[in-house]
Amino acid sequence: MTLSRRHFFFGSLALPALAAKKPAVKKPAGEQPNILLILVDGLPSWVLGCYGNREVFTPNIDRLSQTGIRFLNNAVCAPVGADNRAILLSGRTGLQLEKKGFPPDGETALAKILAGEGYAVQTADGGAGSPATSVEIPSGGKPFFQIVSYQFQAPYQGVAQKYQEMYAKAKLDTFDREPVARNASRDKEMLTGILANQRQAAAAVSALDNEVGALWSKLRDRKLQDTTLVIFTATCGGLLGRHGLWGAGDGSDPVNMFEEVVAPPLLWSWQGHTPAQATRPELVSNYDLVPTVCDLTGIDLPDKNLCGRSYLSLATGKPLPRKQPWRTVVFGSFQSTGMARGDRYKLVQREGGKGPGELYDLRMDPREKVNQYGNPQFLTVRTGLTADLAKWKQRYSG
Repeated sequence: MTLSRRHFFFGSLALPALAAKKPAVKKPAGEQPNILLILVDGLPSWVLGCYGNREVFTPNIDRLSQTGIRFLNNAVCAPVGADNRAILLSGRTGLQLEKKGFPPDGETALAKILAGEGYAVQTADGGAGSPATSVEIPSGGKPFFQIVSYQFQAPYQGVAQKYQEMYAKAKLDTFDREPVARNASRDKEMLTGILANQRQAAAAVSALDNEVGALWSKLRDRKLQDTTLVIFTATCGGLLGRHGLWGAGDGSDPVNMFEEVVAPPLLWSWQGHTPAQATRPELVSNYDLVPTVCDLTGIDLPDKNLCGRSYLSLATGKPLPRKQPWRTVVFGSFQSTGMARGDRYKLVQREGGKGPGELYDLRMDPREKVNQYGNPQFLTVRTGLTADLAKWKQRYSG
């Protein structure tokens, strides 16, 4: 498992203008928190203990959840990490960034926003299987914004032997071993001898967990826990054998938008500010990060037609304004595929409705086994989500 930079994104139509137009209240000097963003490429939430997995050992990531808040419905838009990092850090949609090309040259990234307000900004690549000695926490009088990036991606090279031995005989029943999907397009070699490869993936998760523990120890040793917000998330998730596929959305042709891919983890831990051992069920999106951090620090949002909304109130356990209820649908887009995900139903539409479509009842069918797209009993749901998706694309394509 090696370290890398990637890209992130997902969105919503509900009330972004209200969040964007609200004047910021800038925090006085000394009151702006340090921000440590741990960003993993391709890590699914379903392999983590704090999201219910009991086969993979992740005590340090779980501790972030125990000391902070865990979002149950975090979503990305593009089902691949290569695009999502740019979207996560710019707040722009994939539709907007595609017009400029990736990476988004000239886009106002979150690092530039914070640097312009006095933050010390630093990016680093983490290691695998050993303490993150190469990652240095910024020092000095300025608050810092640090991104530490990890890559969780086949073939998981460089994982220390001790982690491989932990799973040498593991059954890993939570890692499905379905027949190879007919539309599998990459990482197909990982689906041969699949249990051995899944054990390697589990070992890589525990190696990553060790890295997170090393970063936490550095904050603790410097007594920075109370002044540092730790955000742990991923650019996208991964299938690791589920649905007969291995990697992310580009593991199939056409690309997929399965929950294992588009619903990666999101944890916030900031002692004294985020409620401990808390969860939030609301639909949040990765392009909400820029509005949220701007809200947190009191920095004005860039005038970029951002579709995200600050979820700071959710993260800190505060009530939402009565007249500004939280959204009920988030949206996504990648190439010719669009997605509208609600509290219960998810629509996947291709070629503007001309290609193969999908509609799932996530409450009754959480593993997305039964496609209801052509079921006349779901026509009203499909029509409504199709209209919502079209409006979102029109509003946030430029």
